[in-house]
Amino acid sequence: MKLRIGINGYGTIGKRVADAVLKQKDMELIGVTKTKPNFECRIAMENGIDIYASSSDRIKLFEEAGIKVKGSLEDLLKQVDVIIDCTPGGVGASYKPIYEKYGIKAIFQGGEKHDVAGFSFNSYSNYREALGRNFIRVVSCNTTGLCRLLYVMDNAFGIKKARVVLIRRGADPHEDSKGPINSIVTDPVTIPSHHGPDVNKVLKHINITTIAFAVPETLMHVHVLNLELNNTASESEIIKALSNYSRIKILSAKDGIASTSAIIEYARDLGRKRYDIHELIVWKESIKSFGNEVYLSQAVHQEAIVVPENIDAIRAITKTIEDPEISIKTTDESLGIGRW
Repeated sequence: MKLRIGINGYGTIGKRVADAVLKQKDMELIGVTKTKPNFECRIAMENGIDIYASSSDRIKLFEEAGIKVKGSLEDLLKQVDVIIDCTPGGVGASYKPIYEKYGIKAIFQGGEKHDVAGFSFNSYSNYREALGRNFIRVVSCNTTGLCRLLYVMDNAFGIKKARVVLIRRGADPHEDSKGPINSIVTDPVTIPSHHGPDVNKVLKHINITTIAFAVPETLMHVHVLNLELNNTASESEIIKALSNYSRIKILSAKDGIASTSAIIEYARDLGRKRYDIHELIVWKESIKSFGNEVYLSQAVHQEAIVVPENIDAIRAITKTIEDPEISIKTTDESLGIGRW
């Protein structure tokens, strides 16, 4: 029997997770919720996705707009095994009591605090620890990218210390009312930024310090890492270690891919829907080794990198697949991850 999945919130992350669920042979998308009847509702309906209002008092709003809904969030919860909360950051916590009322397992996003679930998740790093839990928080896009890279490097060479500068996009492409204009903004001015402590919610033993800046750009985040390793590692050894993981892709500036816009254009040419990039991108030329000290730069597509983690989290929380390698492989094959 397929897992019955509901998604609360059909925005930037929610619609991508919905598309991913539809590609899983062991899952069925029961429906998604929306707070207002906009174009995303109409597209979802055209794709055969059932719409539910975020609350019963909003059903009339949809009906007046000519959009037929199947009911409210609570009606959706009565039909699902797992709800994926993709509401805006900080909103998901307010829904937790409703999920508990219906005894539904829930997956939250990185915009929520760790305490909302008591467990923060990354597929490579702690899949087995997530098995059978009632609540999971998939960490943010930046933390997902850092966890992937640090997990691999720590397993291969051991990490003594990680120092990271994050250059964050100011807003997602559609958020025309957000983001810095003609400015580089400290995010925040204090050290560490929240990203380092968030990494430690997953990789508890990693000694990491982070600082972040937001820039007037919408496509991707960029991280610059300096790692002190326990063991020496050559550049070729690092490339080999990273290349063993499908969700990390090494691209070369020699191929004309020396910027985030070039990465996005490459994804477009590959025919990726919405130019989504689920993989963490590492620039080959940025990997520099000085014995046990390593530098590298990586790019994170904030709209898509957490999508495969949400799919794996569904299988972990339900214990339908207990082996992380099997779940990751199943998810990656369904989403075309690693095909470049």
